[in-house]
Amino acid sequence: MAMNRFAYARAATVPEALAALEEGCTPLAGGTDLLSMAKEDLIAPECLVDIKRLPGLDSIEEREDGLHIGAMVRLSALANAPAVAGRPELACLYEALLHTASPQLRHMATLGGNLLQRPHCWYFRNKLTHCLRKGGKTCYAFRGENKYHAILGGGPCYIVHVSDPAVALLALDASVRVVGPDGERTVPLSEFYLLPREDAHREVALAPGELLTEVTVPIPPAGARGTYHKVAERQSWDFGLVTAAVQVVLQGDVVEGARVALGGVAPVPWRAIASEQSLTGQTLDDAAIETAALAATSGARPLQNNAYKIELAQGVVRQALRSVQGG
Repeated sequence: MAMNRFAYARAATVPEALAALEEGCTPLAGGTDLLSMAKEDLIAPECLVDIKRLPGLDSIEEREDGLHIGAMVRLSALANAPAVAGRPELACLYEALLHTASPQLRHMATLGGNLLQRPHCWYFRNKLTHCLRKGGKTCYAFRGENKYHAILGGGPCYIVHVSDPAVALLALDASVRVVGPDGERTVPLSEFYLLPREDAHREVALAPGELLTEVTVPIPPAGARGTYHKVAERQSWDFGLVTAAVQVVLQGDVVEGARVALGGVAPVPWRAIASEQSLTGQTLDDAAIETAALAATSGARPLQNNAYKIELAQGVVRQALRSVQGG
């Protein structure tokens, strides 16, 4: 499909990129999502500003306060970085990266772009439907074809979040740094994503003219271990029906702290708070795992065709916790 003509600029510095954003340009990084949306006539940017070569945004550095990952770091580079690969305490991030897309896409896609990808709801991605997310008045998934849609946190829009790294980063208590006309600020990932009831037209808390520049992952404490599990319809690359990232801190067999995050079930990466609470202070045995698995879908409200996600989510959490239990 042909795209509309657009102007192209290449930013050499962050201030140059911000100036281009202020003039109405759209940032271009790996382009794996942006260009596909343009080809499908879902967006028609008049100007693209290339930010791939901004200095410092492709670095991976371990500092006293955590692992600092530039937004322009390619997913394949992050997975292969010594700061991530082979570290049990960061296993959930490493495994999530390997579950993301195909090897070819991982070589192109950036971490920032992956975190900011637009919804993959088939109504949103159809140029002929003017759904709620695109400024219309109706979420067609609510009473339509909704087998892949939200069972948690939905309404008035029922998209699901599909980024694998975002789910792992939520389990790792990561934060993002954004830069804009008013300076820079740090936002916990748990506050970065917006539920539809907060804003039906935006997925993230980026103000106009702001740019995501970095992700910070606190270094997990001693005794931390984690994993990432994904269930997709096809064995080849596909978005997850349900994904789960689990991060626990163990003192012997006792769980001192736990974070359980789900993907594919809500409009945002979803923390299963009830699961975390049920695990904390308990011996990580089969009974505790079963309780946590059942609690993972607390408050779920499935639509007509996606109730299967309740048992699936519980099963994925159960499987992930058993992997952690086995060490």
